[in-house]
Amino acid sequence: EVLIGMAHRGRLNVLTHVLGKPYAKMLTGFQSAQLVPGNDDAQNPDEPSGDVKYHMGWDEEKEVDGRTVRVTLSPNPSHLEFVNPVVIGMTRASQDDTTHPGAPALDVDAAIAVLIHGDAAFPGQGTVAETLNMSGLRGYTVGGTLHLIANNQVGFTTDPEDDRSTRWASDLAKGFEIPIVHVNADDPEACLAAMRLGFAYRQEFRKDFLVDLVGYRRWGHNEGDEPLFTQPVMYEAIRNHPTARERYARQLAAEGVVTADEAEAMVKEVAAELSAALGSLGEDAGHHDEDDDERESGGAGDPQHTGVDAGLLRELNAALTTFPEGFTPNARLDKNVLQKRREALDATAPAIDWGQAEALAFASVLAEGVPVRLTGQDAERGTFSHRHAVLSDARTGKKHNTFQALPQARASFEIYNSPLSEMAVVGFEYGYSVRDPQALVLWEAQFGDFANGAQVMVDQYLAASYQKWGVTSGLTLLLPHGYEGQGPEHSSARLERYLQLCAQDNLRVVYPTTSAQFFHLLRRQAALLGADPRPLVVMSPKSLLRHPHAASTLRQLAEGRFNPVLADQPFGGSADEVTRVLLCSGKVFVDLVGTGDEQRAERLSIEGVDRVAVLRVEELYPFPAGELREVLARYPNAREVVWVQEEPRNMGAWTFMEPRLRQLLAEMPLRYEGRPERASPAEGYAHRHAAEQMRIVRAALSGSPALEVAGR
Repeated sequence: EVLIGMAHRGRLNVLTHVLGKPYAKMLTGFQSAQLVPGNDDAQNPDEPSGDVKYHMGWDEEKEVDGRTVRVTLSPNPSHLEFVNPVVIGMTRASQDDTTHPGAPALDVDAAIAVLIHGDAAFPGQGTVAETLNMSGLRGYTVGGTLHLIANNQVGFTTDPEDDRSTRWASDLAKGFEIPIVHVNADDPEACLAAMRLGFAYRQEFRKDFLVDLVGYRRWGHNEGDEPLFTQPVMYEAIRNHPTARERYARQLAAEGVVTADEAEAMVKEVAAELSAALGSLGEDAGHHDEDDDERESGGAGDPQHTGVDAGLLRELNAALTTFPEGFTPNARLDKNVLQKRREALDATAPAIDWGQAEALAFASVLAEGVPVRLTGQDAERGTFSHRHAVLSDARTGKKHNTFQALPQARASFEIYNSPLSEMAVVGFEYGYSVRDPQALVLWEAQFGDFANGAQVMVDQYLAASYQKWGVTSGLTLLLPHGYEGQGPEHSSARLERYLQLCAQDNLRVVYPTTSAQFFHLLRRQAALLGADPRPLVVMSPKSLLRHPHAASTLRQLAEGRFNPVLADQPFGGSADEVTRVLLCSGKVFVDLVGTGDEQRAERLSIEGVDRVAVLRVEELYPFPAGELREVLARYPNAREVVWVQEEPRNMGAWTFMEPRLRQLLAEMPLRYEGRPERASPAEGYAHRHAAEQMRIVRAALSGSPALEVAGR
């Protein structure tokens, strides 16, 4: 396989002349914005939106020296170089054999990546450096990438002295010991020689190679631009300079390879072919196949049972907490974590915490033949020391991957501590999930806030790739979220941003509160990879990782499924007596019900608290309208509904939930309780955080909304 990533300049040429995309299909892109004549409703809002012609990808199989080679040009947005890690991830997925237990078998000759860069974008966009940094890392290497810089010596209208601090556009690659060859792009045979050298170097040393094709843009930034406005001297020279085709035709004629007349006949032949393709376009050139209407949760293909036989869970748990002979675990870890996991499945009270439920979910899908790949900063241990998928021998430091040693596994498992990158790593994992749709691929943020650094990948790829390009991904994001007084940069995973992106069933956004829910959620995502793949965004916990309220029993893992809505009456009373229903999502539920005898007593002392029911919305999108309607019907005497959240009013789930809840509740009053609107997600001081959390809890439980004083 050959996987190509590139921006816009020359893209149509690569699509048609390298990948073989028919001219008619390429020319359709110039007419795709037109409505079908005589049908004013042709652009159905439920149809895929498509994308401009310069963003589209293509996939073609070619016969080369008697072998079939699959060549793919990845679609990409206008964020130019952000396709780089996506293509590298796709390449790694094509190289990995995940069909056996243990680590995947990596064959770097199975696929090669080719990245075509812009001369201004290569040094100018940080994702290039992030991607280059991954080239030698064991979790991300692809055995060498071929890089080409399509060097036009101008960035839009910016001269080189204004777009980089180095002499050459390619100088960034020097820091990664990548060989660089500068080539005159007017000399096709020299360009071919440089690429042959680059490929030979890659095959010999399994490292990256860069060719800097020094050329120009004949028409400026695009076909409609006027470059003489900003680079008059340069473009006067270009105007009088023969094209590369003309120069090569003269060279070949001088060498007796073709005559001038034969070269001109080739030009006319291609022009006639293009003209014929344009004339063949029908009236439905702008039509796209219809997409499905938006579905509520529990739609077609949603597994109704994701439990695992209790006996198998015991076997998996025993295997995960057993060491190889001669292995010496860290004594503290063995006593405080692993020993508890050995005993948790036999406990009468809920004792299976978040990390153990996750481990059992991974182990169970591996036993079913689903490969698992998980990366992130500190992913092996877990940022909050909750995972411990890879153990270190206390005496020798030798590593033991518990999942790769799992005897029940029928597929591969890999987990890597990622470099300090969000943008490139998320792009890589997205690309991997696209190319290997049967693998459960996960990325974990060190803190959910850090996903901000990958916002382009979320916006342009995860949320919109199916609508724009018909590309599906089952990537799972684990984003630690919750207000524990850790300040504005360690509290919010920006739930509101993901909810704002939700439409046309493009994402699943969840905020689970128990380890059993998380167990079933992961198994559901694995089950849906083949039937209904969509990215899964999980607001994962910090303080709840080992919290008693979040723990589950063996029976809860062995039976049932993920529930989009959970209902509780934590302070007694009957359903008929409930007059106020609190709706919330995530960790704030624990604050509402309280922890420990003192907190419980304080909450029970609030007048009328026994007439309060608390509903946890565990799946926010697709919006669980049916489940909410069913649960709310249990409280026939409820007089008001309150949405409670930790986040400020202009953040969190409120702005997403309010219009949907008002439509669902009809005449029932709906009220908000949480932080007032804020510019920053959370308080920077622990005592202010604690006071605000308590204010929210009291106001929600008492039914007396606090005054929102300006500036408080």
